[in-house]
Amino acid sequence: MDLLERVQRRAMKMMRELEPLSYEDRLRELGLFSLEKRRLQGDLIAAFQYLKGAWRDGEGLFIRECSDRTRSEGFKLKDCRFRLDTRKEFFSVRVVRHWSRLPREAVDAPSLEVFKTRLDGALSNLV
Repeated sequence: MDLLERVQRRAMKMMRELEPLSYEDRLRELGLFSLEKRRLQGDLIAAFQYLKGAWRDGEGLFIRECSDRTRSEGFKLKDCRFRLDTRKEFFSVRVVRHWSRLPREAVDAPSLEVFKTRLDGALSNLV
């Protein structure tokens, strides 16, 4: 991932009009996200599709948290702790923390296209 990020940085430096800007400002100017944010975006889109029922295989991929204090739609995911650090990179573990931070209007989106639009807005606010 670091190698790809370096390639993207170098490619953006070749644009003369963006040369004096920092990397983050160049991304903002072009309307792009860093590779890390794009990976997170793809993960959250996949989680949305799974939770809305687009995928039937992989039953029990996420542990849903049932409580009166959670979101009313039942899409609050439970964060599990594991003894092995290798599990931290699993899709189902990686997504839970970020999913819980999404605004309610993004999670309650009626369709995938609406979710993508609202997710872009939420990710653009992240540093």
